[in-house]
Amino acid sequence: MNFIPNPLRRQWKVLATALAFLTATIAAVWTHELWRPVADRLPVEMHLKRTDEHESDATAELHAGHEDGGRAESTSRLQLSEQARKNVGLTLFTVQPRDFQRTVVVPAVVAERPGRSQLTVSAPMTGTVTRIYPISGEAVAPGDPLFDLRLTHEDVVEKQTSLLRDLEQRDIIQAEVDRLEEVSSSGAVAGKTRLEKIYQRQTIDASIRAEREALLLHGLTEEQIAFIETERRLVRQILISTPEPDVSHSSADHEDFLQVGKLTIQRGDHVVTGAPMAILTDHCELYIEGMAFEQDAHALENAARQRLPISAWIESNGDGTQELSNLHVLYIQSEVDRESRALRFYVSLPNVLSRKETTPDGHRFIAWRYRPGQRVEVMVPVELWTNRVVVPVDAVVKEGAEWFIFQQNGEYFERKPIHVEYRDQRWAVIENDGALFPGDVVAATGAFQMNLAMKNKAGGGVDPHAGHNH
Repeated sequence: MNFIPNPLRRQWKVLATALAFLTATIAAVWTHELWRPVADRLPVEMHLKRTDEHESDATAELHAGHEDGGRAESTSRLQLSEQARKNVGLTLFTVQPRDFQRTVVVPAVVAERPGRSQLTVSAPMTGTVTRIYPISGEAVAPGDPLFDLRLTHEDVVEKQTSLLRDLEQRDIIQAEVDRLEEVSSSGAVAGKTRLEKIYQRQTIDASIRAEREALLLHGLTEEQIAFIETERRLVRQILISTPEPDVSHSSADHEDFLQVGKLTIQRGDHVVTGAPMAILTDHCELYIEGMAFEQDAHALENAARQRLPISAWIESNGDGTQELSNLHVLYIQSEVDRESRALRFYVSLPNVLSRKETTPDGHRFIAWRYRPGQRVEVMVPVELWTNRVVVPVDAVVKEGAEWFIFQQNGEYFERKPIHVEYRDQRWAVIENDGALFPGDVVAATGAFQMNLAMKNKAGGGVDPHAGHNH
């Protein structure tokens, strides 16, 4: 086994250590020169990246600010095109403080006037119907012909016969009186005989007057009795004409037309005295029959006592509801209905003709604007509020717990929150807290659609029933 001497071994270790140190030094220098450009650029790139991120954040915040501002503006302002204004039926209203009459709504119906709105035409005497002039539903005026009736009443025939007989007898007595007057003047006949004939004539005259009155009671007219006296013939047929309508109308300019509501006989029918032949209706004036409940009775009695003007909303033949103003309570029933517990009251309702025409064959037809059975809502005044901001009820819209109104500002409409103190079917009373001022112009209609459009524009969810009152 060979051994290296100790002095030589130590020399080799020193040489190996020096070689390793030199190798490490060379490697370190080479690595530093290789990565130095990268290391020099790294702080600059990190600084630029931080700067870019800061600018991006600032830009994002700026854009976010603009977007929030635009969204806030879009949720409070709305611009409508001309087509949109027509689509929503936009109308404008100028705010002006005024007095407002608070009312309570009472249900009612249009009703006929008992004993006034219907008239029954009865047979004045027994006979046979030979002709019917009007048809059902036709309008007739006073004096227009209704029926021809051939007389078969024994009493009427007998009264006419007696009248005709007495007329003939009177003529004979009058001729004798005239003859005796000439004879008695010459002294050939005593004047007593002439006086007896005069007394007989007076007796016949009394009988004629009684028979005339009896025929008038039976239904003959003065003209028909005059026909018997002049023509010395019996009346075989009478004409039944339209009677005069009721004259107790509150309106003096009513139309004197009656309508044939019902014909109860046919041509050829035999009718007796008093039998109904037709029912005529007179609707130129009607009643509004209201049904007030106990809590509204005091307001109703106060309105009747002070003759306060009341208003009513009435269905108008498919044209929507119509407001009637300046009405007054006519009377209030003295009893409460046992079943409904309602207190009935009545208001006079003058009617208006909506149609009047005549067919080629001469039949006339009319139509009234208000008809029995139409539903009505009566506004009974309760309290007078002074100096209030009052707008049409369609000008306000509700969304949750908030009420809004759209105020015109140039080409835009601004949605403004308001406090609604009271509203009915027509008006809304807004608290005079500075939200609106006299002269402000607001959207009187279309507020609900405008609010939906604003919500859609803002991208929020929309409740289709929010703020919409049926």
